[in-house]
Amino acid sequence: MRGERSPKENGSGLAARAGVRCGIYTRKSTEEGLDQVFNTLDAQREAAESFINSQRQEGWVALPQKYDDGGYTGANMDRPALKRLLADIQSGAVNCVAVYKVDRLSRSLLDFARIMEILDKHGATFVSVTQQFNTTSSMGRLTLNVLLSFAQFEREMISERTRDKMGAARRKGKWVGGNPVLGYDVAPLGGSLVVNEEEAQRVREIFALYLELGSLIPVVEELDRRGWRMKSWTTREGRHAGGKPIPKNSLYNLLTNIIYTGKVEHAGQVYEGEHDRIIDDETWNKVQSTLNRNGRCGGRSIGNKYSALLKGLVRCGTCDVGMMHTYVNKKDRLYRYYVCVKAQQRGWAQCETRSVSAPDLENAVLEQLRGIGRNPEMLRKVLRQLNEHRQNDSAGIELERKAIDAELRQIAQEMKQTVSMVGKTGHAADLATDRLAELQDRVSQLNNRLAELRQQETAIEAEGVDTKDVEAALHDFDPLWEQLSTWEQERFIRALVETVRYDGKTGTVTLGFRSRGIKEFCTWAPALTEKYEHAKQRS
Repeated sequence: MRGERSPKENGSGLAARAGVRCGIYTRKSTEEGLDQVFNTLDAQREAAESFINSQRQEGWVALPQKYDDGGYTGANMDRPALKRLLADIQSGAVNCVAVYKVDRLSRSLLDFARIMEILDKHGATFVSVTQQFNTTSSMGRLTLNVLLSFAQFEREMISERTRDKMGAARRKGKWVGGNPVLGYDVAPLGGSLVVNEEEAQRVREIFALYLELGSLIPVVEELDRRGWRMKSWTTREGRHAGGKPIPKNSLYNLLTNIIYTGKVEHAGQVYEGEHDRIIDDETWNKVQSTLNRNGRCGGRSIGNKYSALLKGLVRCGTCDVGMMHTYVNKKDRLYRYYVCVKAQQRGWAQCETRSVSAPDLENAVLEQLRGIGRNPEMLRKVLRQLNEHRQNDSAGIELERKAIDAELRQIAQEMKQTVSMVGKTGHAADLATDRLAELQDRVSQLNNRLAELRQQETAIEAEGVDTKDVEAALHDFDPLWEQLSTWEQERFIRALVETVRYDGKTGTVTLGFRSRGIKEFCTWAPALTEKYEHAKQRS
């Protein structure tokens, strides 16, 4: 007999119940064809009903309730009809589960073991109408586990073939999917990228802006002022995606995306791509060098040949754009300035601030730092503001994490609809395999981003500082400043200050502070103070 357990054989009390109440479970991985008058779910149910009718003399009855999961994968248990079925088993309404094939119930050996545990606990049995085994015997359970092992093995082999195919495509320089990036469109037939000239020009300007301003934050602010946004596109389902403002992390990803040089990357290796490049090698290398230097030196933006302590930090209070450092030589004397980028590019009449003496602005910033060290109330106010910034940063991370979770759920749904096509033959199967590779690649990217967000969250939690620690670090500000090298002075400023806003109309200087930098400063300032004390003793 095919997996059934007669009332005489049932040692759990099934014979005492009014017959064997069979719940027929059906499943199909995709929704394709389910709108037909007679679909695969109907065929599965009809086969199960026929088998149950053949066991009527044993008291078997097919329950009228339908447990149909159309468009759900068997790789997990997140299926509404399966949940209803298990609930009815637990309540006693169902004491036998009938399926067309074992893999209709589950493709995971672990999940199937969980389902069988629920059935055993509530005295229910299981039957597959096309496969002969009996779950009441050890041999029947072994046969069932072997079948499930092959089902899981097939699923894992599909994943491996998909990854291998994706790797081979990348080694040939092909674009294998994922979200489109600014500057490129996906070719009408898919599988390749074509340059979007309007967006490509923006990408070139973004690279040029970073080289000019030397820091990510000023570039982000300038892009926001211009109203430039991330890539916008329409998904296969007709849903609008992208088009959001460009945050700092997205700007960094854009500046480090090797796809703009006409190449693709896979498993740490770079290959020549089939698409056209947007950024030339010289610009690319300059940007990567600057980004690497910033990372190694705790936020230093560029070299400080002319003691430009605020280079990359200053913004024009009139135009809300960056101010670039420049200089002129007159009669063998160097004059340094910070000049509004808008005024420099579009003419002096476009800005009321225009420029400011670099030494005067730097001295004004230093004077404000001295004031913080001397005024405890001002210091507490600054730290309160920094705490608010930390909370805002944490809220931003949580918002992005929720967006990633939502996208992962959407991908999981699409993978359910795609995976059933992979095992077939023909062009549709190839497209399904390619799409599955794209989805798996995107899942990997999103999981990596979640790991980055967790690291950022940990860093934010560690940014809190104590007022007394900062007071102690700033106590010997004046003598300490004189002993610092140019690079150490620059590091000092950038450890504390994130932005400097100068308004030429009012002559005011406003500082934006860095909580992480202040925490860092409190750790290395004592070492610099000790260095200063040793220098005094030697002199």
